[in-house]
Amino acid sequence: MPLTVAVAQPVCVPYDVVANAAAHAAVVRAAGARVVVFPELSLTGYELDADPVPIDHPGLAPLVAACQETGTLALAGAPVDGPCIGILAIDGRVGVAYRKLYLGASEQRRFRPGPEPAVVTVDGWRLGLAVCKDTSVPEHQARTAALGIDGYVAGTLMFDEETGEQDDRGARIAAAHGVWVAFASFAGPTGDGYDRTAGHSAIWSPDGAVVARAGAEPGTFVTATMSAP
Repeated sequence: MPLTVAVAQPVCVPYDVVANAAAHAAVVRAAGARVVVFPELSLTGYELDADPVPIDHPGLAPLVAACQETGTLALAGAPVDGPCIGILAIDGRVGVAYRKLYLGASEQRRFRPGPEPAVVTVDGWRLGLAVCKDTSVPEHQARTAALGIDGYVAGTLMFDEETGEQDDRGARIAAAHGVWVAFASFAGPTGDGYDRTAGHSAIWSPDGAVVARAGAEPGTFVTATMSAP
């Protein structure tokens, strides 16, 4: 059956898991999507000294409730145990679905790389997971695709001048592997010098065509319905 996916770029408060989880919950309720993808470290901002977010963090309760009530799987970015840069899968429960494999230079001073590529299955759709720099590494794409995926979804953070590269990357991955691609890209200022970020979260069809794209401003999302060939 078709799968409705949203890519979101919520307003983010540095370090504030409670406020950010509430913003994520509002997006989940508004999007009406089966899956909502959020940017890299969306629950804390790109604050590399933020504490890991445990899966039983009480501040996640509103997001868990929103996902339960709407039947949504939220894929949210957070520092997790390791410490690693992770993706939390949130529906009726919270779990660490993926840990970023390829770290940037500043990230390597704080985090460890994850162990391996990962997939989540939603209504029969196999979605390969990635975080930002992972999407620039052909080996990551190939290893993830080898798991038998229908889509490749990522939370990203890029500078505003990298918007073109972000678009080219999404299209290349989709066309190269014949899969849907969804990037949720951070919008608005955040830590480690990211004063101007790309936004423009987007979804590409398996032929590399853009089917939905947000603007540069925070607080927005776009949706698309993925269908099987």
